[in-house]
Amino acid sequence: MTHSRRAFLTATSAAFAGLLASHWVSEATAGPVSTGPYDALVPDPAGLLDLPPGFSYRVISRLGDVMDDGWTVPDNADGMGCFDLGDGKIALVRNHELRGRQDAGGSIDSGYDRTPAGTVLPGGTTTQVLDAASLTTVRQFRSLAGTNRNCAGGTTPWGSWLSCEEDTTRKGEGAGRDHGWVFEVPASATGLVDPVPLTAMGRFNHEAAAVDPTTGIVYLTEDRDDGLLYRFIPNEPGKLALGGRLQALSIRGLPDSRNRDMEAGRLSVRKARAIRWIDLDDVESPQDNLRLRGAARGATVFSRGEGIHMGDGELYFCCTAGGAAGFGQIFRLTPSSDTIELFFESRSKRQFNYGDNLTVAPNGHLIVCEDQYTTIVDNHLRGITPDGKAYALATLRVQTELAGACFSPDGKVLFVNAFSPAKTLAITGPWAA
Repeated sequence: MTHSRRAFLTATSAAFAGLLASHWVSEATAGPVSTGPYDALVPDPAGLLDLPPGFSYRVISRLGDVMDDGWTVPDNADGMGCFDLGDGKIALVRNHELRGRQDAGGSIDSGYDRTPAGTVLPGGTTTQVLDAASLTTVRQFRSLAGTNRNCAGGTTPWGSWLSCEEDTTRKGEGAGRDHGWVFEVPASATGLVDPVPLTAMGRFNHEAAAVDPTTGIVYLTEDRDDGLLYRFIPNEPGKLALGGRLQALSIRGLPDSRNRDMEAGRLSVRKARAIRWIDLDDVESPQDNLRLRGAARGATVFSRGEGIHMGDGELYFCCTAGGAAGFGQIFRLTPSSDTIELFFESRSKRQFNYGDNLTVAPNGHLIVCEDQYTTIVDNHLRGITPDGKAYALATLRVQTELAGACFSPDGKVLFVNAFSPAKTLAITGPWAA
């Protein structure tokens, strides 16, 4: 998240205050907040992260740590994926949402793009290889460089991380090349990868990606208040660089999913709606108008699509500022039946406030990272039960957001980032409860 995005969030929060006054939603009528399956959170003596009894965390990486390639861990740790490398090793591939002249953790000598001054752009990924049993670091290094605002992304079934640029900078606007792409980083990489933009997956304000392991289709969110939900059908599953077809989702009879304008129609929670997919053209979109052209052809608008995760045959994705109250929505998409439903809509910031990255826990609950910036930042890990009740799983005690929540392959450890100053935490506890 950049300062400009924080300003945007503050402005939208103010705008929604008026909406709350005129709508059926209010703090007073929002109802009780679920306590979830765990007891009340225990204050952290270190002042970083409050957790339920039986849970604990370790900081396994932090801003400024010297890495094996000689560079240091950069700031703005965001989306992240975890991979099984075999031989008792796991890898975390972690985005860093950096741009322009922000510190890259050292003077990087190669990458996708450079500033007018000739320095490699600081955005990209780092990879941290861990011993799976002890969670000690085996090695840590830069794996992608020269990109802008690598916000979220997603893991692939073939063992790579899709790192997405939440940025549509054009060549000549402080950069030497166009931005707004997805880049693929193999989890097995041992250093900087060749940064190849996957242009057929579209140029837009990318946020996150999720792959259906059955079909190889990639689903993509867009962090714009009038964004779309996309899917990329590869020409050859597992080989995204060979191109494919990009489409946008349309909910039949509903051009707008945000539930703000009752005259435009409303989505009810847990009511399945039929969908169709609309083919898109000119997907490299030099004018950054892909979403506008898609909506004009019937695609449904979503409010700031962010984290997306593939569960057991269904996809969950967050819309950070969606809903009548503007505190966020979660949708559930079932590809096999071509249906979508509004799984959860927050009626109060006490329930859920600006959800971002998300994952599914071993007990089937969603775990969502909050990403709201107000005068005093109060971000949580929120749990959402299978029947749609939200609860506080953790409270971040420092003034930043949580991001990149993902589980170890055995489901015993939740890894999550504190955005800035960057820290990566490993959380253990009774996740199956």
